[in-house]
Amino acid sequence: MRTTFMAKGHEVERKWLVVDAEGKTLGRLASEVAAILRGKHKAIFTPNVDTGDHVILINAGKIELTGNKLQDKIYYRHTQFAGGLKTRTAGEMKEKYPKQMLELAIKGMLPKNSLGRQMFTKLHVYAGAEHPHAAQKPEAYELRG
Repeated sequence: MRTTFMAKGHEVERKWLVVDAEGKTLGRLASEVAAILRGKHKAIFTPNVDTGDHVILINAGKIELTGNKLQDKIYYRHTQFAGGLKTRTAGEMKEKYPKQMLELAIKGMLPKNSLGRQMFTKLHVYAGAEHPHAAQKPEAYELRG
């Protein structure tokens, strides 16, 4: 009788991948990076184990949005005080906080539990082309599409 293969957390071999966000569409980039963080690109993928790789996202400030999203898409946050709802358009976010914009998109595509929070720690986003992870010998990763 054959049994289904289940990966063990300590057996997973993790790579470091560099993804260039320049000229890429926000949602398409975010969904692919979320899949890499989960480990869905690997044959050993197991839903209840973090099998994903580390992802270094560079040039977050050069991300693209289609249509009128720069003016119409709104990011909300609350200060936890009465009447403390704050809003920012996607255009403001891209200009002032490009790193946070990408992190929010990717985090929303990961599982909403402790495993998803653990996967999110493997994401490293930088607004420019420089990153401090040369010691990890990251490989360039070309996105599909």
